[in-house]
Amino acid sequence: MSEQHEAWPTLVYGDLTPTIAYLNRILQVAGKYTLDTPFEAGWGNIALGVTPRGLRTPTIRESEVAFSVHYRLLDGDVVIEAETGLQSISLAKRSVASFYQAFCDAAAELGIGPPRTTLICEIQGSARTFQDDHTERTWSPRAARRMWEAWNLASRGLEAWQAPFLGNHPRVGVMWGGFDLSATRHRAQPTQPTPNLPPFQQNGELNAYIAVGFTFGSASHPSSGMYAYIWPQPDGLESRSWGVDGAAWYSDAGLVRLPWDELGRTADPHNAIVTFGDAVYDAAAALAGWPSDLVGPRVDGWHMSRTPARKT
Repeated sequence: MSEQHEAWPTLVYGDLTPTIAYLNRILQVAGKYTLDTPFEAGWGNIALGVTPRGLRTPTIRESEVAFSVHYRLLDGDVVIEAETGLQSISLAKRSVASFYQAFCDAAAELGIGPPRTTLICEIQGSARTFQDDHTERTWSPRAARRMWEAWNLASRGLEAWQAPFLGNHPRVGVMWGGFDLSATRHRAQPTQPTPNLPPFQQNGELNAYIAVGFTFGSASHPSSGMYAYIWPQPDGLESRSWGVDGAAWYSDAGLVRLPWDELGRTADPHNAIVTFGDAVYDAAAALAGWPSDLVGPRVDGWHMSRTPARKT
């Protein structure tokens, strides 16, 4: 068994829930600034990158001060890095309201105004705004490290899967509203968004896309793992093979799921994520008319530095 296999992190939803509840809310504080940046298909402009220490926003250049916000999960703080200096906010036990105030105070020291909205989004049963959430939240360094380990491992596989796609594909990152790690491939094929959804969700369905990602689960489905879906959903997904033992189609959720524990039992979890993603794309090509020639060779940069792209 490989060293990576032995180190595969165990994810117990109940153990992670308090830290998930806290992070999902405070990630939205910095996340709101990304809404000032130009909209990208599938909300690619808002994704938080997985760093060696946590999660980071893209560089925000839409205000008078260029800055980014780094949620350093392994250090227990949030760092606002700007051309005007650095400010740090502790993630120690506190309420969302007190974190928001501390964040705004620190941002003001750097010449950065508060986000344009304080609404808490996409969390069922949450307080309406950051200022309304006075519940004392739990910060667990152990849970935060487990979560970072999972995001880091899943990112490695998703980035390898995404790399050879020749069409539009935003960077792999955590969507701060839904709290999932997402890799999407887009196709310039206009579609009809699902009626009665909020505008931001309808705007995410303007064109066809494929999503492969990772989630820690939810109260209704407390199981971590990879997921995938194709928009619009074609017929015939129930009869497909998904490349990895344990991966299966769940018609009630409209998702393909690969449980985290099943992924960890594969001989090579990194390659299993790539195989899983490739099987999803193969299904899109076979059932929804996605072009098979939009995927190039999967090689590293050293190979491409020595090998002509086209041999004459």
